[in-house]
Amino acid sequence: MIRKGDWMYIKAQIAKGVYQKDIARELGVHPKTISRALKRGGPPRGKRPRARRSKLDPFKPLIDRMLREGVWNAVVIFRQIRLRGYRGEITIVRDYIKPKRPLRQSRATVRFETEPGQQMQNDWGELRVIVGGERRKVYFNVNTLGYSRRFYFWCSDSKDAEHTYEGIIRAFEHFGGVTQEVLVDNQKAAVISHRIGEKVRFNERFIDLAGHYGFIPRACRPNRARTKGKDERMVGYIKNNFFLCYRHFESFGHMNQLAVKWLEEEADPRVHGTVKEVVIERFDREAPHLGPLPTFRYDTSYREQRFVHWDGYIDVRGNRYSVPGHLCGSMVAIRISLDGDLCVYADDVKVAEHRLRRASEGWVSVPAHHASLWEQTLRVQRRQLSVYEEVALCS
Repeated sequence: MIRKGDWMYIKAQIAKGVYQKDIARELGVHPKTISRALKRGGPPRGKRPRARRSKLDPFKPLIDRMLREGVWNAVVIFRQIRLRGYRGEITIVRDYIKPKRPLRQSRATVRFETEPGQQMQNDWGELRVIVGGERRKVYFNVNTLGYSRRFYFWCSDSKDAEHTYEGIIRAFEHFGGVTQEVLVDNQKAAVISHRIGEKVRFNERFIDLAGHYGFIPRACRPNRARTKGKDERMVGYIKNNFFLCYRHFESFGHMNQLAVKWLEEEADPRVHGTVKEVVIERFDREAPHLGPLPTFRYDTSYREQRFVHWDGYIDVRGNRYSVPGHLCGSMVAIRISLDGDLCVYADDVKVAEHRLRRASEGWVSVPAHHASLWEQTLRVQRRQLSVYEEVALCS
């Protein structure tokens, strides 16, 4: 076999006019070997080593697609390809993702750290999933502790003010205490107006909630939602982890049960990438700094006014509900819980309680409410038919 050095010797000898057979004899090879080398223009090219196949190869297109969609968590990607048959280790996945990370879109932001128990950040996320066999939009309220990075989220079919307050309360109850302040985005549920250089004007019910639980309301700078970046990252983490692990839910109740289970088994025991600590262990140091929960839970019900018709019913969400007859013609206050319970108040006293029903199920009545109305009806003077006959004859 001719080596690179032999080829250099052949070229030099040919240039001097030496015959190929003489060159072959000098190198100890067949003359045809020299002839083939001259036709080839160099020594024989060695066979290229075959590229070593990786267990990850069949799954690289899926990984690339997830990266384009913003899923960069190696654990999440590993679980997804495991479901599709991958049997390798997660280290191979991490090695494949690592050189691609510089391509990840990012904006520089100064990180703001808080003391234990100082701040909780609140935000909303949304996406479409299957609930009860139907694809529908789901909103989830995320609350993240600034120090420990422990978070809680609650899913619902609305993100209005009442559901925002409910999400915050449930987070306090999940953590077992209250932070000194709550940082919110400039959504109308919490902030009426917030202009640069002016004092923040908070929603009155949000101020009422803050006073009940003893926290200071804070709002992000206008057009600077990344002020609460810890919470925004958790929104993405939930989308790309929880809602990839679970895609179908029987109901919102089922969804929230799975959320608590996932928080305990996956989110709390994880090592946070920034603080380099297990989240639940870091929370153990923060928990003593949280304020106590109030004795009574804040009522997040919808609060409205209704006119009582002369038949003793009020109109609520397309159906009619009875109230005590003596309230006919007056205004009453109603409260509708997020679970669908209707309470009616007259002068701050509860006078009726119902469960909301669809109009197709018929009016909702309590017989005792209209007992006085029936008594008045029975007291109406009754006359014999002969009286009307006498009137007719006279005419």
